[in-house]
Amino acid sequence: MMEYRRFGRTELRMPVFSCGGMRYHYKWQDMAQSKIPLDNQQNLEATIRRSLECGINHIETARGYGTSEMQLGKILPKLPREKLIIQTKVSPSAEPHQFRKEFHQSLKYLQLDHVDLLGIHGINTPELLHYSIRPGGCLDVAKKLQAQGKVRFIGFSTHGPTDVIIKTIETKQFDYVNLHWYYINQINWPAIEAANRLDMGVFIISPSDKGGKLYQPPQKLVDLCSPLSPMVFNDLFCLSHPQVHTLSLGASQPTDFDEHLKAIELLDKAAEILPPILARLEQQAIAKLGENWFKTWNIGLPTPENTPGNINIPVILWLRNLTLAYDMVEYGKMRYNLLGNGSHWFPGANAEQVKKYDFSKSLANSPHGDKIPDILLDTHQLLGGEKVKRLSKT
Repeated sequence: MMEYRRFGRTELRMPVFSCGGMRYHYKWQDMAQSKIPLDNQQNLEATIRRSLECGINHIETARGYGTSEMQLGKILPKLPREKLIIQTKVSPSAEPHQFRKEFHQSLKYLQLDHVDLLGIHGINTPELLHYSIRPGGCLDVAKKLQAQGKVRFIGFSTHGPTDVIIKTIETKQFDYVNLHWYYINQINWPAIEAANRLDMGVFIISPSDKGGKLYQPPQKLVDLCSPLSPMVFNDLFCLSHPQVHTLSLGASQPTDFDEHLKAIELLDKAAEILPPILARLEQQAIAKLGENWFKTWNIGLPTPENTPGNINIPVILWLRNLTLAYDMVEYGKMRYNLLGNGSHWFPGANAEQVKKYDFSKSLANSPHGDKIPDILLDTHQLLGGEKVKRLSKT
């Protein structure tokens, strides 16, 4: 049986898993419905029906997800609208009329007269926050759409740094937030706490992919998470925190829900199941990285914009830690090679040019400042490879 949580002040009864819409669609670019293969459309519709069978009635997509909205529009009108929670997202723009145009395109594709949740998609920088909340900006457009009955609740999604997320939350203008937070990356916990203080809904983005490519885990991680799979462990870890309301499952086929559903029957046992696994994961990290590094590696690190060459030192060291501690090589390579090619969605450069710069000033507050340049170079040799594009650019 699916479990549901109150989605903050929206009062929506939100399933603890949501059906994310970026993996079952055909293309990342808009195209004519006639060009979408029948088997792809049938798979999408079967995935949505399986989602509803599981009690997952929150369907989440975005204007930036290519054909996702249009393909959903072929099935959503066939379903009981009052039982669905439909969310789409539209990127902020310096031109509010563009935001309005994109939203109306979303509604047309979805073949709905309203969406339950509209997210401003990707408030990742102070500039994008300004575009969103300035007088006459995207948020004002969204509120007019809300007044017209085309939107029930307004939120935002973000891949940005924690301080930008908290600043956006503290505007008190949003009903919910979509953000990253999971076992391997808990840096945004202060943002979740801020959202809870304001009674906002909390939606976790991509816990199985960005949370470690857990659908293809390394054997080391499998062993450490036993008797759970890494995917079920991560779900249980996230949902054991009542401040978290729903996790997005980027299903690509109907069977993709099956493993996640195992976490629901374990929720009431999380307090006894999780501690031994958490202890093993920590012990393994300390054994591989050393206790001092494990406890202090992130102290005093500069942001990319305050680092020579815009090198994203915190992310590079984090990926190195995961690679060494848990053999998460493929995940490390996937994320590392996005650096320099991910724009504001994954900012900063990798360590390819590290020898060109003097980091003494930017690393003055790090207890490991003298050795970090060599570690960065070593990480590039470990994880460097062909540049990776964001999914939406493929």
